[in-house]
Amino acid sequence: MMRMPGWRRFEVVSGEWRICLACTRWIAGTAVLHLFRGISRIGDGMVWYALMFGIAALGGSQGRQAALHMALVGILAATLYRLLKRWTRRPRPFRSHEGIVAHIAPLDEYSFPSGHTLHAVSFSLVAIAWYPSLLPVLLPLTLLIAISRVVLGLHYPSDVIVAMLIGTTLAEGSIAIVL
Repeated sequence: MMRMPGWRRFEVVSGEWRICLACTRWIAGTAVLHLFRGISRIGDGMVWYALMFGIAALGGSQGRQAALHMALVGILAATLYRLLKRWTRRPRPFRSHEGIVAHIAPLDEYSFPSGHTLHAVSFSLVAIAWYPSLLPVLLPLTLLIAISRVVLGLHYPSDVIVAMLIGTTLAEGSIAIVL
């Protein structure tokens, strides 16, 4: 009897691949697909760089401190994300399950954790700690970015949930040190 690799066993037992399949079927050929593609592309990084630049340019010395804080957390998040991807090597849902479609090209090969979500959460929490008035904009954007990764067939829900936990831990830890 052939044993299934670890991730494959988890996916079969957890059934989270079914959520990805349902999302693929729900979104195919709809206008919502274009919305989530756009949201996902926003999460590629440019929005966070623009936010850091805007805060640094318009916020005086506090803005420069906040932008530096965001940049340092971003570097730490990117390093951790890359290490975890190389270590876990979890295949993306569309590569592992027939019927799940990648509705947008992934930026890298592996699924766990979601880098888009990790960065969205960590950047948003740090920015909100410095500028609470950004909450009404950054909270929905962050949630939409996280949801887009599952809906587009690029990540399992657990990839996104763990990325949210890692992003929160990084941001809150840095906030406790800096502020």
